[in-house]
Amino acid sequence: MDQEAIESFRAQARLYKHIFNYVSSMSLKCAVQLGIPDAIHNHGEPITLSELVSALGIDPTNASFTYRLMWVLVHAGFFATTKVNKDEEKEAYVLTPFSKILVKEKINCLSPFVVGMLCPAMMMPWQFLSDWMQRTKKSPFETANGKPFWDYMDHDPVFKALFHDAMRSDSQMMNLVVKDCEQVFEGLKSLVDVGGGTGTIARVISEAYPQLKCTVFDLPHVVANLPTTGNLNFVGGDLFQHIPSADAILMKLVLHAFADEECIKILKKCREAIPTKGEKGKVIIIDIVINVEKDEHELTEAKLFFDMLMMVEVSGRERTEQDWQKLFMAAGFSHYKLTPLFGLRSLIEVYP
Repeated sequence: MDQEAIESFRAQARLYKHIFNYVSSMSLKCAVQLGIPDAIHNHGEPITLSELVSALGIDPTNASFTYRLMWVLVHAGFFATTKVNKDEEKEAYVLTPFSKILVKEKINCLSPFVVGMLCPAMMMPWQFLSDWMQRTKKSPFETANGKPFWDYMDHDPVFKALFHDAMRSDSQMMNLVVKDCEQVFEGLKSLVDVGGGTGTIARVISEAYPQLKCTVFDLPHVVANLPTTGNLNFVGGDLFQHIPSADAILMKLVLHAFADEECIKILKKCREAIPTKGEKGKVIIIDIVINVEKDEHELTEAKLFFDMLMMVEVSGRERTEQDWQKLFMAAGFSHYKLTPLFGLRSLIEVYP
């Protein structure tokens, strides 16, 4: 076989791998819905195929299908295999770091994120991406679902619940690092979490720093009837109109959902809400910062996937450090400090 033919077949294999990438993500969703990570965790030791089938309540005649599902998930690194019963050399499944964060009883469980991000309302818009780029002003999400993202969420309570569960599970990961951020909250007496939903991240911060008065600020219907507890309270409003005053304003994965012009308006409202003299007043942003030069290939790929996700679902975007700097300067801030701290996300402290 000549070199051109070899290269063509290699290219074909790589192309097909990318075409069928959805098989990996949808197989993972299936595993979460079946409760495979929980079954392995609850078993307390490596679990054989027959034990897994029994634990999941799957008909034994479908054991071969379960094996094939686990085959692709093991190959992708979501699970691993080991040998048990030395005499028979049986294969058994164990959790990996990927699947350990999918166990539902763990405080940092991302299973709701898997199910929420891979639900039909989030997947269908990709079928309309090329149409949107060539012919229509409606976003792919609106074309697929009949309404823009935020309007559709209010229209569909099932999707709303899936999305908020996904966001809560993502915010809960702050438990892993919040106590390492003492210098970020040092000297602060009050903090407003803008777009904080039902208060997952604010609750984590308020429990770690009881001297800090935390306010969750979101749309009125989001925070309606949420009770004030200790140093945590809830306020409804519109971030484009007014943001409650505090020593610091926190925004986690808020600005990436908006275009630059909208981000500048929001940041200007943040600047109005914080002290402009002394060292206390600042905006704390937890968001993605794309750095192609320094990040590993896999990390950059994940960030670029998020950028496409924002474009397709809500017409937002992910940004480089230079992009962020332009926003801060346009909103009237003087300087910022960027710390890559949360895997995909970075911590950005912005000062007036």
